[in-house]
Amino acid sequence: MTSTATLPAEAAAPPEPSRDPHARRFGLPVATCLVMGNIIGGGIFLLPASVAPFGTISLVAFAVLTAGAIALALVFGRLAERHPQTGGPYVYARAAFGDFAGFLAAWSYWITAWVSNAALAVAAVGYLTVLFPAAGEHKWSMCLAALAVQWLPALSNLAGTRYVGAVQVVATVLKFAPLLLVAVGGLFFFDPANLGPFRATDQSAAGAVSASAAILLFSYLGVESATVSAGEVRDPARNVGRATVLGTVGAATVYLLGTVAVFGLVAHDRLVSSTAPFTDAVNAMFSDDGGAGGTWGGTVVACAAVISMLGALNGWTLLSAQTPYAAAKDGLFPKAFETKKRGVPVVGVVVTVALASALTVYNYTVGTQGVFESLVLITTFTATVPYLLATAAQIYFLLSGQRERVHPGRLARDGVLAALAFGFSMWLVAGSGYAAVYQGVLFLFTGVLVYAAMSAKKHRAAASPAE
Repeated sequence: MTSTATLPAEAAAPPEPSRDPHARRFGLPVATCLVMGNIIGGGIFLLPASVAPFGTISLVAFAVLTAGAIALALVFGRLAERHPQTGGPYVYARAAFGDFAGFLAAWSYWITAWVSNAALAVAAVGYLTVLFPAAGEHKWSMCLAALAVQWLPALSNLAGTRYVGAVQVVATVLKFAPLLLVAVGGLFFFDPANLGPFRATDQSAAGAVSASAAILLFSYLGVESATVSAGEVRDPARNVGRATVLGTVGAATVYLLGTVAVFGLVAHDRLVSSTAPFTDAVNAMFSDDGGAGGTWGGTVVACAAVISMLGALNGWTLLSAQTPYAAAKDGLFPKAFETKKRGVPVVGVVVTVALASALTVYNYTVGTQGVFESLVLITTFTATVPYLLATAAQIYFLLSGQRERVHPGRLARDGVLAALAFGFSMWLVAGSGYAAVYQGVLFLFTGVLVYAAMSAKKHRAAASPAE
């Protein structure tokens, strides 16, 4: 049985990196952009049409999920105050429950990152074909485009954290410009007649909320982004929690305003069958230009989607390397993952992108989306494992009487937030479905063999001086 890992209660922030001109620690604005950019990938461009069949009651589900996501963000902020180290949920799980729990958090998060990166790249190619139709004429040209979409953010990461932060800020600004055009500008063209029924199905109100929530649940994955890269954030004990909450609230605001605006711009019967709801919304706003609005709207939305996904890939590529880096420093991942240059774990970046590229090539080689979609669905389960372990760690700290990790004046409030965040994480698991949970557990437990090998190696290294 692995003993609980000993981490200092008030873990000091990591020392400032060397004066490498390519390495720079993130301030609050960049950390917030990292959170917002990773939460908002490309899904927002389809969300309004996805939930339209349930009626405007789906906005209630949005409100419930937003409350859960903010509770989770606040819990991560509390944990980051005590453990301002790179690794996020991995660090918290290991501090509370020992090496094995920490490894499971790191392993599951890493799986989620590289499979999701492959999925984002494939989805981005779908929007690229709108801008460059010739790219979609052959599957191998689409495959090469998907690989380029993955490796460009990887090169940005390998250039150093200075460039990662710059790309993240630019991508966030560029992708939010057209989204805010619809989310804010669309309200001036809002027509209540387009909203359709409050409850558009025969389900009960609770059933409709739950059904629409199952689609929306995974829109908030990424709230942990700042905590995973805490070691690269300036004054992490202060800024990580703020960035997490600000980024989550910002993403939630864009989601909600954008969905409400599209609901009021596009007639309900059209929105239900729409494959590009934001394009339809822009067309509705500029329909008096003799038909040019259609082409203009489609181009703008396609550009915004590609930029959004490139920005998400830029952030997720960094996160996918940070957790293995933290685990490698503790001897729970191969030592190679500890290699860091220009503030970036370079081996983690390369290995992660290589795995995602192999999965992408496999997807196009097989020629069917069945296997690929199943793997992506599994990641919706593996992504919640670190959430559950991190929120359970907070509950453990609150209930175990560890005064150095608990603020007495906030005990009741922190307890309620931790319970809400744990419930939200369980809801994420339930929403991923029986098949995804079953297969995800098998996928997750393949890491047990890796843990056994790394733990044995760590034990031998510790015992060797005494021999």
